Amino acid sequence: MAESNFVDYVKIYCRSGKGGRGSTHMRREKYCPNGGPDGGDGGRGGHIILRGNRNYWTLLHLKYDRHAMAGHGESGSKGRSFGKDGADKIIEVPCGTVVYNAETGEYLCDVTEDGQEVVLLKGGRGGQGNWHFKTATRQAPRFAQPGEPMQEMTVIMELKLLADVGLVGFPNAGKSTLLSSISAAKPKIADYPFTTLEPNLGIVSYHGGKSFVMADIPGIIEGASQGKGLGLRFLRHIERNSLLLFMVPADSDDIRKEYEVLLNELRTFNPEMLDKQRVLAVTKSDMLDQELMDEIEPTLPEGIPHVFISSVSGLGISVLKDILWEELNKESNKIEDIVHRPKDVTRLQQELKDMGEDEDIVYEYEEDVDDDDDIDYEYEEDWEEK
Repeated sequence: MAESNFVDYVKIYCRSGKGGRGSTHMRREKYCPNGGPDGGDGGRGGHIILRGNRNYWTLLHLKYDRHAMAGHGESGSKGRSFGKDGADKIIEVPCGTVVYNAETGEYLCDVTEDGQEVVLLKGGRGGQGNWHFKTATRQAPRFAQPGEPMQEMTVIMELKLLADVGLVGFPNAGKSTLLSSISAAKPKIADYPFTTLEPNLGIVSYHGGKSFVMADIPGIIEGASQGKGLGLRFLRHIERNSLLLFMVPADSDDIRKEYEVLLNELRTFNPEMLDKQRVLAVTKSDMLDQELMDEIEPTLPEGIPHVFISSVSGLGISVLKDILWEELNKESNKIEDIVHRPKDVTRLQQELKDMGEDEDIVYEYEEDVDDDDDIDYEYEEDWEEK
């Protein structure tokens, strides 16, 4: 997929349909002078529905379709004829899409499974016709209920890729090289920093026809939480991973220090990410002999599994796969439901600006004109569930 086609952040305007008004029709037929009220109910307004679709990998299809509007319900008519319900608007999104309110930062919903449907905005209920309001003492009510109004909201959609293992490291740590060597993924590889500008996914084969999914995100640097480098915008893609693979080159001045810097940036982004299982891979180890490895090993962070690897020579790759598979299948390492925190409004505005989504999305629409606008509608009774 071309780099420009990866879109993981969009802002769109959503509007559900309003309910149709109830009819105030009086039955008029030959030989039936006192037919009474027979106005039908209005139709329900259309919903805004999100549906997970595994065939989508990005939010590109929504970037140029910023208005999602459902149909309005039709008004009721004579003979207790109900109005037609408004057409629902179904928005297909890739699995792993999280939705927030663009104005308040409030978390709204999360779509994680193929075919999963979430009603984002409900359409207005249709108004009841006048035949609902007839009584023994009020046999010819000339009023009905109007339909409920529509709902509208501007939302932010974020894509968080679904993977088992997430790669964390500084630029040029060898993340893309590792992904290309153990999977069929073909990320861009070069000898300069920030070669990877978009996340990549790869399926890693294991013994017995087993496999797991690995996610490579652009490198982060110290101070990324303050916006340095590419910032933390891509870290959302490893929030769902059950295992984090930290990658530090063997030629680093201090491997432990670089690991601590990466850990601190994750803590700044989301403290809950520190609860995930971690594995350390010392990359580019083909330049080391066994004596140097023995000297480096005591200086490595304690309490996490580590392995010396080289994606070019294949050193330690099979051992790394074994460690990752063992950690992934631990009972204590099962993925739990991710807790989505509301976005801070101040940071949200800066985030929208960084993503180029800070422009207000405004839609002007014309009110429908009905034939019976001259009839007064009254709220004689409370709404009841129909």
